[in-house]
Amino acid sequence: MTKQFTGTPEEVADLRRADSLAREIFSEVANKWALLIIETLGERTLRFSELRDQVEGISHKMLTQNLRMLERNGLVERTVHPTVPPRVEYTLTEPGRALRATVDGMCAWTQRYLGHIEASRRGFDD
Repeated sequence: MTKQFTGTPEEVADLRRADSLAREIFSEVANKWALLIIETLGERTLRFSELRDQVEGISHKMLTQNLRMLERNGLVERTVHPTVPPRVEYTLTEPGRALRATVDGMCAWTQRYLGHIEASRRGFDD
């Protein structure tokens, strides 16, 4: 069952509101597996097994759940080819590619500040 959101467009999009659609979307999409799937797909189309092989550490179950969530939110397109066995491919949609630009920025930020974060953690933990 899909939750119905009411209110003005501004209210529905307000991350500060507990009942906002924006908060629900943010919560679903801003998890490590979803971000890694988006980054891995990039501009490519990949089969389920290719995605599983490239996203190190993800289980079959977690990949399935995250792909379904991304598809439900219109970020990933799933294509089933009528072969035996069926061939299923995944690709980012236009909104998914737009989100990937943000994910790319987060990856760049992580690489830039990784040393600083590691040093801060060591100092904090000592």
